[in-house]
Amino acid sequence: MNKKALITGITGQDGSYLAELLLEKGYDVYGIVRRLSTPNISRIDHISDKISLVEGDLTDQSSLNCAMKEIQPDEVYNLAAQSFVGTSWNQPVLTGDVTGMGAVRLLESVRHFCRDAKVYQASSSEMFGKVQEMPQNENTKFYPRSPYGCAKVYAYWMCINYRESYNMHVSNGILFNHESPRRGMEFVTRKITDGVARIYHGLSKELKLGNLDAKRDWGYAGDYVIAMWQMLQQETPDDYVIATGESHSVREFVELAFREVGLNWEDHIKVDPKLFRPAEVEYLTGDYSKAKRVFGWEPEVKFEELVKMMIKADVERLSRR
Repeated sequence: MNKKALITGITGQDGSYLAELLLEKGYDVYGIVRRLSTPNISRIDHISDKISLVEGDLTDQSSLNCAMKEIQPDEVYNLAAQSFVGTSWNQPVLTGDVTGMGAVRLLESVRHFCRDAKVYQASSSEMFGKVQEMPQNENTKFYPRSPYGCAKVYAYWMCINYRESYNMHVSNGILFNHESPRRGMEFVTRKITDGVARIYHGLSKELKLGNLDAKRDWGYAGDYVIAMWQMLQQETPDDYVIATGESHSVREFVELAFREVGLNWEDHIKVDPKLFRPAEVEYLTGDYSKAKRVFGWEPEVKFEELVKMMIKADVERLSRR
């Protein structure tokens, strides 16, 4: 029999790449999706006939219980969250309920209905926030600087508590920023590449951004889902930083994106103070040496290659229109 995997957040960037990976490895793939008036399944439309979707919500315990009882998955990947940091400031209670408590509801449903399932929790570099050391590794102290980061810290520690209290196979993947052409439009990298593509095609003249000096460790989502899977293949559950070990500023991303289409970024970028965070996270760089040592993971796609990939996809997407 094929292994069964259940993915929350399957319609998102990471969920779609992970679903593809698991299908290639012969899994039966199930995804939990929220009931929406207009379903957002564009990222998984090309594999929709190969996966099974189940209605559910991280804010609704009974729907998670039903999914676990019915599917009996071997592996559970919790990728669902209110994942946009900016929105977490406007909706802190919702963010805490979905991103923090949602993870606990999922753990409870696994504990009661499929105890032997291995669980992956999508933790975040935003938990480090106001960084206490450079680079950040699995032992670096957390100092979250947003409601999203705080919710992720809560979910992280609850995963460890369930692992130690109930002997469950639960692993945290502390993933640093990871992007792709499937990234949501609200995230700064995709906002940049879409904005540059629009300017290139004459559909817009300027692009408004916030803090250009913020630095992030940006990798490729397609590489990072491999690490998620590898974590659940280990005999012993643990927590791992997944990153590239390199940091680049928003300004560098902008310069490279405009250069790819032959334009000068300074002619089109407008810094808007309203787009700055209430509490900025200035500098994130991850140390992925533990993941490399334990299961041999390394990032394949480099920063420049990632930016070029995203620009090319957005330019082509707008060309087809």
